[in-house]
This record gives sequence, C-alpha cells and structure tokens, in this order.
Amino acid sequence: MAIAIDFGTSNTVIARWNPVTQQPETLNLPGLSIKQSLNPPLIPSLVYVEDATQNKILVGQQVRDRGLDLKGETRFFRSFKRGIGANIQGFLPELDGQIVTFEQVGQWFLTQVIEELAPLEGGLDSLVLTVPVDSFEAYRHWLGKVCQSLKVEQVRMLDEPTAAALGYGLADREILLVIDFGGGTLDLSLVRLDRGVQATTKPVGFLLKWGNKSLAEDSKQKVKTARVLAKAGQNLGGTDIDNWLVDYFAKTQGLAVSPLTTRLAERVKIQLSTQTQASEVYFDDETFESYELELNRETFENVLKEHAFFELLDESMTTLLQQARRQGIEIADINAVLLVGGTVQLPAVQTWIKQYFEPEKIRCERPFEAIAQGALQIAQGIEIKDFLYHSYGIRYWDRRNQRHHWHPIIKAGQPYPMSQPVELVLGASVENQPSIELIMGELGADTGNTEVYFDGDRLITRRLETSETTVKPLNDREGARTIAQLTPSGYPGSDRIKIFFQVDEQRFLRITVEDLLTNDTLLENQLVAQLS
Repeated sequence: MAIAIDFGTSNTVIARWNPVTQQPETLNLPGLSIKQSLNPPLIPSLVYVEDATQNKILVGQQVRDRGLDLKGETRFFRSFKRGIGANIQGFLPELDGQIVTFEQVGQWFLTQVIEELAPLEGGLDSLVLTVPVDSFEAYRHWLGKVCQSLKVEQVRMLDEPTAAALGYGLADREILLVIDFGGGTLDLSLVRLDRGVQATTKPVGFLLKWGNKSLAEDSKQKVKTARVLAKAGQNLGGTDIDNWLVDYFAKTQGLAVSPLTTRLAERVKIQLSTQTQASEVYFDDETFESYELELNRETFENVLKEHAFFELLDESMTTLLQQARRQGIEIADINAVLLVGGTVQLPAVQTWIKQYFEPEKIRCERPFEAIAQGALQIAQGIEIKDFLYHSYGIRYWDRRNQRHHWHPIIKAGQPYPMSQPVELVLGASVENQPSIELIMGELGADTGNTEVYFDGDRLITRRLETSETTVKPLNDREGARTIAQLTPSGYPGSDRIKIFFQVDEQRFLRITVEDLLTNDTLLENQLVAQLS
C-alpha cells in the first residue's frame, strides 16, 4: 500500500492510494485525527512527552483530548517543525535527564503516526513525504535519517508545492502557480506540467530509501513530468498570526499570554475566514476567570498590516515573478493559481492574490488535501524534475575589506543531478605548503535571514534584514577542511589542484580533486558533508 504524509506545522494530513477506485483518499486515524472537523481528517501536529527515556509519547488529538496543550508545560510541543534544522536561540527543555531537541520531537511524532498506519490492510510498502521549499537541505537530511529506521521498503521525498500541483489534477493546464500557506511557511512555486512523456525506469522523486523493486518499472501508463520553474518563500504562517492576535488582546484587554489564549486566538482567526465578526468565550472553573475575545475582520486586517504582513507577501511574489520573467514567463502565461494550506482560507489573503490574478484562475477548493493526495502520484508513475533552491559556494579572504566572503560555485536554479561538474583550479598561497584547505557552504538568500527563538514558551520567527549572505557551512570542522595533501609541497605562482564539484540525485554536494603536478586523483566523488 502507498501512503503519503504532508507533515505540517499546525496539522498533518495522510493519504493512501485506493487500488479499487484508483483514487487517493485521506485517512482518518482514530485517536490521532481531529474529531468532528468540518475539514478533511487532520492530525494536529502536537506532541506531549510522558517519559523521554522510554519514548512514551502522546501525539495529535490525544494531546488535546487530555487538555495537555493548555497547561503550558515544558513537556508539550507545538510548531516544532519550524525548529528542525534551524539555529535555535533560547531554552530547550531537559526532560527526564536528557535535552530534547526539535529533531527528536519531530521524529517521535512521525514515528508514532507511521506506526498507526502499519496495521492497515495491505501493509505499508511505499511512503512519500513532502517538504517545504524554503528550507536548507538539513531538514531533508533529517527526514531521511528518520526514515532509515522505518520498516518501509520504499521512501520518497517531494516538494510540497509540486505535490499540490499534482493533487489538483490539472493535467490540461501547463503552467501552474502553487501558493502553499500553512501554519509555519509561505511557499510559492511555479510549476510546468508536461504531457505525454513515456514511463521511465529511473527512480522518481527524491529517493530516501529504495527496495529491490521500482514502482515506476511496473507502470505501463504514460506519465506527466512536473518541473519547477521558480520558487520563493517566507518563514511566515498561521502560527505567527495567532501570536500577533494574542499580543493584540494582551495589549488591548490585558489578556495573559498562554497556550489557552493562543488556542482562543486561533479559533477567532478561523471564524473570521467565513464571517466578519468573531468571538470566543472561555471560563476557567479552577480560577473562576473568564475570557472573552471579540474581533471583526477590519481590525484583524489592521493587525496584519501592523506586522508588515502584506509587504512580506509582496516580497515573495515579486521574487517569484522575477524568476519567471527571466525564463520568458509573464503573469498572463500562468494558467491557474492553486491555493493550499489553512492560511489561504483567510479572505485578506485571497484578496491579496486577486490583486495579481483574475479570480477565474484561482482554485481553493482543496486547501488541506491537495499536497498529500498529489504526493501519492509519484508512486503511480509521475516523474519529478527539480532544481536546487540554494547555491553552493566557497569561502575566500577579501584582502580589501579584511574579512571572509562567499563565492558561488553552483548557483540556485541548477538542475540536479548535474550532467557536467563545475571546475575550479587552485594553487598554493605560501612557500612549502603541505596541504590545501577549502571551506564550502550552502548559501541562503542575501536579502535577509530568519531567526527562530523562544519568547517565553512560544516559538517565534523574526526576520533579520541584512546585506550579508546567510550560509550553512558544510565542512567547517576539524579534519574536514583539508581537501588535498600536497606531495611534494606546494609553492605560490602556479596552479596545483583542480576540483570538480558535482551534485548527485539526492542533492548532496560531492567533489573530485586532481593534483596537476603529479596527475594523481586525491579525492574521488567525495561527499562534502552529511548535512545536519
């Protein structure tokens, strides 16, 4: 049985392929999924740690049913997806004698959910996981490590926006813009769907784990190829809006900032998706305190404006459209705009989108299910072609400014696996040099950085405006910087080594190093780093 999981910041969706109907369907997992929801079955992305040493964990609706999300305990985690692979500032709790990381919490959550799927009829033999585009490769690598321990033969990974394009089933449209706006991230992805490509025997998607049998080899049907043309994103989502509302009520009504008031603010926000006035009342039978939150849509949108919400949205849209124009694609060439994620249901967001696109092009009827159900299609013979979202570069010393800078070697937009390596020639810089060191990094956007930190018990993201390029060094540690031992020693004034940079099918940067003096191969297809 094939399963797809859309692991979201606020909610997680699971879909399976029904072999009888030959259609995807969203699963309801009793105990984990939200009860009596108007939406499709959703699993709240919540974790409560009963005992860290024995891995006694509660996840999803189990946490809410026991009211464990309202007490503000350090054993409760929400929005933990945002912290995976990020540089966290603030307090990380020590539970039962061990420091708990967001990577560990995420692993507990996914493992528990997947264990609930194992007893399903037909067994679990193929798993597809979706990932946001606005993340360093560290998140993908973490997800890969989680999957290595799973008793699943085949595991694939697919970008969330691409999965959404497939999930809406618009095979008759060529160029689609997917706006994925969930609890933690905003992802914009321009996708081209090409028709009539024959089935391939190559692995499809980004492979994490592969058994002896390829589903693509069994596919006799013609497949489509989805190719991502442009990407843009922000660490911005519904969780930020909930926090803004809590701060607004704290300022205007003196309301305490707590998990309970955050839940009430989220309910007010959801109400305002379908009505112009919203209110929530809560009475605490222990403290005899009552809370009443009232908000209209106009005031709500003013709160959004105060936090430069629409400026951030415009920034991402401008970036995406600039990338598209460089490939000769204008707004009029986009055939449809697909909205996914809970935050796209806000009228203010839909109004913002209509400033760019005609209403008849905008689709919003499947905001929760499109990603998970679309991801299933790569297990049914869909080939995914993608390109690198980040650049890779090397660190060099800027003598004029007396500081280090980064020079791109492989730029964002490079298709992978690369058909031809990038070459670089280096020489020794001092007399009798015994080796050459090179520090390589994954380069982020140079328009700013996003910092993830704690404010009390809330996980917050803050945008840092800077002209500096944000970098995740790949090999800046003892024993990993040296790429060439020189025998005989090197001297300035002549080229000594040639480096070949290559990105493989799993997005890992590899290098080959040749000694130009001795014609020896010093490194061959060496993995630069297991990203972490």
